Amino acid sequence: MRAMLALLGTFSWQDLRHHPWRSAAAMAAVMLGVALAFAVHLINASALDEFAQALRAVHGEPDLELRAMQGSLPEALYERLLGDPQVARASPVLELSAMVQKDRSAARTPLRVLGADALLLPAMAPALMPRPWPGADRLAFLAPATVFLNAAAQQALGLAGADLGPLPQITLWVGSRKLSVRVAGSVAAGAAPLAVMDIGAAQDLFGRAGQLSRIDLQLQPGTVRGAWQQALRARPDWPANAVFAAPGDAVQRVGNLSRAYRVNLTVLALVALFTGAFLVFSVRALSVAQRAPQFALLAVLGATPRQRLALVLAESAALGLVGSLAGIALGSALAAAALRLLGGDLGGGYFAGVQPALQWSAPAALGYGALGVAAALAGGWWPARAAQTLVPAQTLKGLGGAAGPADRAWVGMVLLASGALLSSAPPVWGLPLPAYAAIALLLLGGIALLPWGMAWLLQRLRPLALGHVLPLLALARARHARGSAAIAVGGVVASLSLAVALTVMVSSFRGSLAQWLDAVLPGPLYLRSALNAAGGDAALLPAGLAEAVAQLPGLARVQAQRASPLQLDPALPALTLLSRPLGANPQQNLPLVDAALPVPAGRTGVYVSEAVVDLYGLRPGMDWPALSRAFGAVDGRAEIFFIAGVWRDYVHQSGAVLLERAVWLRLTGDARTSDLALWPREGVDVAALQASIRALAAAGHGPGAGDQALVEFMFSGAIRERSLRIFDRSFAVTYWLQAVAIGIGLFGVAASFGAQVLARRREFGLLAHLGLTRRQILAVVAAEGAVWSGVGAAAGLLLGLAVAVVLVHVVNPQSFHWTMDLDLPGWRLLALCLALILSGTAAAWIAGRAAAGRDAVLAVKEDW
Repeated sequence: MRAMLALLGTFSWQDLRHHPWRSAAAMAAVMLGVALAFAVHLINASALDEFAQALRAVHGEPDLELRAMQGSLPEALYERLLGDPQVARASPVLELSAMVQKDRSAARTPLRVLGADALLLPAMAPALMPRPWPGADRLAFLAPATVFLNAAAQQALGLAGADLGPLPQITLWVGSRKLSVRVAGSVAAGAAPLAVMDIGAAQDLFGRAGQLSRIDLQLQPGTVRGAWQQALRARPDWPANAVFAAPGDAVQRVGNLSRAYRVNLTVLALVALFTGAFLVFSVRALSVAQRAPQFALLAVLGATPRQRLALVLAESAALGLVGSLAGIALGSALAAAALRLLGGDLGGGYFAGVQPALQWSAPAALGYGALGVAAALAGGWWPARAAQTLVPAQTLKGLGGAAGPADRAWVGMVLLASGALLSSAPPVWGLPLPAYAAIALLLLGGIALLPWGMAWLLQRLRPLALGHVLPLLALARARHARGSAAIAVGGVVASLSLAVALTVMVSSFRGSLAQWLDAVLPGPLYLRSALNAAGGDAALLPAGLAEAVAQLPGLARVQAQRASPLQLDPALPALTLLSRPLGANPQQNLPLVDAALPVPAGRTGVYVSEAVVDLYGLRPGMDWPALSRAFGAVDGRAEIFFIAGVWRDYVHQSGAVLLERAVWLRLTGDARTSDLALWPREGVDVAALQASIRALAAAGHGPGAGDQALVEFMFSGAIRERSLRIFDRSFAVTYWLQAVAIGIGLFGVAASFGAQVLARRREFGLLAHLGLTRRQILAVVAAEGAVWSGVGAAAGLLLGLAVAVVLVHVVNPQSFHWTMDLDLPGWRLLALCLALILSGTAAAWIAGRAAAGRDAVLAVKEDW
């Protein structure tokens, strides 16, 4: 037994030593697949963990949070909760966004400002407890216009680790106002730049008297939360727009929002691993076919069918294990580099401002390593079965070898039909898992049909080659070896089809985005706050600016738009509420999916994005009571909102709601705007017009006004170009994965073709004895490579287009809740196919040069 194991080990080692490049292709595919998938997992897990820790530091550990669906909470609600016997502690919080700048030469930094009650922070949020610096009064936290900064804010302002002397003064920008505050100490909370101050001082400084952002609650032990909340909502004086949320809801919302993005990146990363499984199949199948006499000899020497099966599976597992170990190491390095350079964002924008450290996970490494080994074993199973079932006597006589794949067209047909049916299944757990399974079935079915498709094509080409010796010889050889040819091109068909699908999907998305930008950017010029990066109130233009700008003689038209958050369901991400003039025909001003419905009398029409339809289960023609509760009653009457249409939105993945600006002003009375669309009159000096608008923005809109640099202008063409550039940067990972898949596929087909050609030295020697020149033999080999590559290109193109339809019309709507139009970039697809055909032909020709030399003639003597 020990001698047989040693013989089997030597047998495997000799194959690896004589054909290293063949195995290297499969190992590289497994390595890259594991590395990319593991890197994506580490990046997103580290970012989500860092986000959760930062949220716990800032929010503390309350039992519940009370927020308003839209706008702010009245301070009277806090006083009412203080008197509730079920409430142990209630902590009021005012949260705002601002911008801060170290000096005029430095860039402005977004700053989160929290107003809190210092007496309650030790029990509710210890990380926010102010720590006065030396020289500051111990009651400095209660002083007006005084803030305490965390480490990130101190670093951004150059206040960390320095001998500050007198307490420094810094300037905050909020909207068009410039406010001066004093820094009196620090707080322990980490994450993005943060400032903490007394809530009363914050209300006075920012003009938010009587308003709260949220109320953190700790309940008495034994309180049944659900029953208590229901009792509060039943009170006639309870505000309808108040909503309770658990502390972990925010992490869950971000996790759910980024989950589809993470899953899609992981699936894209596994493209290389999927290709690797086919390459392992190709490498092992060719190895078994070439070593059939040696396997037969092993059988004669006593190797059982089970031992031959185990030998090929062990070789496949070794490829997968080495590739997986290298992939884990490479993935860890890629994740560390991405976290350092990209901050865990990867283009998705879900963890902006978070700078996480790498959270390496041994269980995840084992899981992804096992996935790589499993892919290699799956690829090696059928070749192992071929080695197990060969007949030793016939194989030694050259009358039979390892069985090639049978032309079972019905198997491929069944797989294709199953994939088509599964593509219409609904998502599972909010993810397009059936669609991914459908893509896998389509690929497997298409590759299973390769031998049949190759036989059908060669049969049609044979009449064209009659009377021409070399083409007829090439077709006869290709027809005889269609099974091994199907094996050789299987991996490249998988990689090409996925590359084609990704190319079509990205092109469709980019084209639809360009059309959408044309629809949502009607104005030639746009005005917004230069503090846009801060978000919230800091990015709003002052009230009255839109009306003042509209009076300028150089403008033909001004359109104001307001964007504000809308939290209808604490378990779902916040919606974006947009208000702007829609005119008499919204169909002309919105990229509606279908025609707008007429709004019934007594109702107010709103238009929702596709994400709102999916997340909230809404449809055009329905009333929306939850939105009515968010605004409450105005003049004793609650607004009834009617969903008049659905529009396509590529910005707000969590959903957006659009209503007429006049309705917004009537319901809220808040005339501040997020941006203005401007239509200058023909012949107007745009630079002079911009200077006039800057002067209006700085002309006394509240205390601290006077900085003309707080507004910025952007032309619609520049916005469009910038948006498409961001799109291209976000899909850079996808482009790279496409290149990896194609590169591995081409390397695999070159290795497979090369191995097959080199194994035919005796055949080439016989052709030379029959009178064919070396050039003619190479022409035959190149023609075979062109036929095989052409079939692979055609199959990969057709499969890729089928997968692209699933990606565009199923995966993207189920993952991100938006639709797009299918766009086929013909020249790019043609270039991919030509690259495959040329590479396959060149690989066969190069290998033929090595196999058709003088040694080929001498190889014929081996049969004498």
